[in-house]
Amino acid sequence: MAKTKQKRVAKTDNNYFLKLVIFLILGFFWVKIGVSGSWQIPIPIGLIIGLFLINSNRFKIDKKIDYAVLLVAMLVGFWAPAGLYIVM
Repeated sequence: MAKTKQKRVAKTDNNYFLKLVIFLILGFFWVKIGVSGSWQIPIPIGLIIGLFLINSNRFKIDKKIDYAVLLVAMLVGFWAPAGLYIVM
């Protein structure tokens, strides 16, 4: 009976880690729209999708950690040259 309990805990930990990795990747995703060279408007698309996923999560545990991972990744993603650039 102890083995069944350990497998269940390990599976839950893996799911939680996968969820954090998904929020980390989503936080990096920005769309920058603008004219080449003069101006750009950054839109945090990953933040919007991530907030929707956090709020629609059926397990209402550790939402604070999910928000923190998403926000830190969003701030790093803003300054890192990652994301989708739409230049007109």
